[in-house]
Amino acid sequence: MSGFDFDTPIDRRGTGCSKWSRYGDDVLPMWVADMDFAVAPPILDAIRARLEHPVLGYGVARDALRDAVVAMLAREYGWAVAPEAVCFLPGVEPGFNMALRAFLTPGEGVVVQTPAYKPMLAAPGHWGLRRVDAPLAVRGDDVICDMDALRAALAKSRALLFCNPHNPLGKVFSRTELEAIAAAALEAGAVIISDEIHCELLFDGRRHIPIASLSPPVAARTITLMSASKSYNIAGLKTAFAIIPDEAMRERFLASKAGMVDSVNVLGLEATLAALEHGAAWKAAVLAYLQANRDWLVETVRARLPGLSIHRPEGTFLAWLDGSALGIGEPQPWFLERAKVALSPGAEFGVPLGARLNFGCPRATLEAGVARLQAALAAR
Repeated sequence: MSGFDFDTPIDRRGTGCSKWSRYGDDVLPMWVADMDFAVAPPILDAIRARLEHPVLGYGVARDALRDAVVAMLAREYGWAVAPEAVCFLPGVEPGFNMALRAFLTPGEGVVVQTPAYKPMLAAPGHWGLRRVDAPLAVRGDDVICDMDALRAALAKSRALLFCNPHNPLGKVFSRTELEAIAAAALEAGAVIISDEIHCELLFDGRRHIPIASLSPPVAARTITLMSASKSYNIAGLKTAFAIIPDEAMRERFLASKAGMVDSVNVLGLEATLAALEHGAAWKAAVLAYLQANRDWLVETVRARLPGLSIHRPEGTFLAWLDGSALGIGEPQPWFLERAKVALSPGAEFGVPLGARLNFGCPRATLEAGVARLQAALAAR
């Protein structure tokens, strides 16, 4: 027993929750990357303690938080980073948009490995940049990066917008793969913008490797974006951080705020500190629960939902479903109408006929969602 209750469903309707307010009460939402679990008690305690102070003005990261991030990077990844390399932001999405604005000029290319989640796909277009897709291939339970295709894409680009662990495929890149990707980017003279927001949610004993930790030359060309938001389910507190070891790159990155990116949520800063210092037990428990959910989901989809393909994600709490063999067209609207289950549509990820399912929920919720999908398919 972990001492944490992830089994009991929590009613989130009527709380201003994006996940549970988009669709009607008859729809089971399994779309946005937001877990339906209560936050770790130390995080709630830290927020309550901060609220004892009656002023909630603009926030700034205290030295204790900066030191906690540096200590976490050293402890978890063996990555030694100077405190000044850590830049706090209101989110990872603002971070990669800032990086694109800072280091590229309109008309230049940005490589994105597809499928990719919607904000990442859309980001190059915000700044007049050309998106150059480098598709990942799913073969059985493996997700394959075609290095020849990636090098060809990088030859036409000035940046690699990278995602590890990958959203939506749940791919966790190995050291060998990361070394090849980093070498290709450096050879092309591309900046690496690495979204590593799910870096603490890896299964089967895997360990995350920040791409910038491979070597000083890679670090000097990389902006790494991380947050406690996904691992500790505090995305609504809008707090993240960039790690940029190179001083000149860091100054250029920070200058790109340009009045668009504001200060960080004062409660989010406190929550992040509590997560890093006191959240380890909760994180270990939720990771075990998610891995069990993943295993149940993969085996059940394969046994009970013929025609719908799924591979075993190596990280995140997101599963990619391939509905191309079902013959129903786009799976998301079909299942929304007939099963009353809301998935994320594959078209948003650049891959029609796919869909993303969030299994970061109580097992009973997951079982209910799959049962609805099964009943809809059986009734065709």
